[in-house]
Amino acid sequence: MKLDEIQAVIDSAKARGPDRLATYVRGRLPDVPEAEVLDTAELLLEIIESVPLVLAAAAQEAEDRSLGHVVQPVLDRATRYFLHPVDLMPEMTLGLPGLLDDTYLVFRILQVLEEGPEPLVEWDLDHPTALIRKLLEHSIGQQLDAISSLAFAEVADDVRQSWGAEPLDA
Repeated sequence: MKLDEIQAVIDSAKARGPDRLATYVRGRLPDVPEAEVLDTAELLLEIIESVPLVLAAAAQEAEDRSLGHVVQPVLDRATRYFLHPVDLMPEMTLGLPGLLDDTYLVFRILQVLEEGPEPLVEWDLDHPTALIRKLLEHSIGQQLDAISSLAFAEVADDVRQSWGAEPLDA
């Protein structure tokens, strides 16, 4: 995986100004008190910064369970989306808010992997994914949900077989 490249993308977006996340949250949640806006922006930064760690933990756990051959292609897809995103929200112009769509997509893909018999990572993916989804425009969220479904569909039968479940077409 290209975790150092993901970190470079995050660092580049941060260099465009950390206050852009607060501005974005303020725009999406105009009735929220300023303290909550700032807390949400801080939490979003932590979520974005966790992407390389979550991907690395999932990859390591998959290897430890001898599921790397099945899980790694899905993780590679999530990495590619982060590094070469659809860019529904471009980080080159938006800075950190432009990584929200990429981060959401990575977490959605990891959530699907978590539906197996045992989770790959011990982190709660539901809360950060729900928070980001709430802040995305509805149409962007729908597109990202569709992309995450397609990303996993290609390897779904392999994953189900590794987990001992029936293939989709059975």
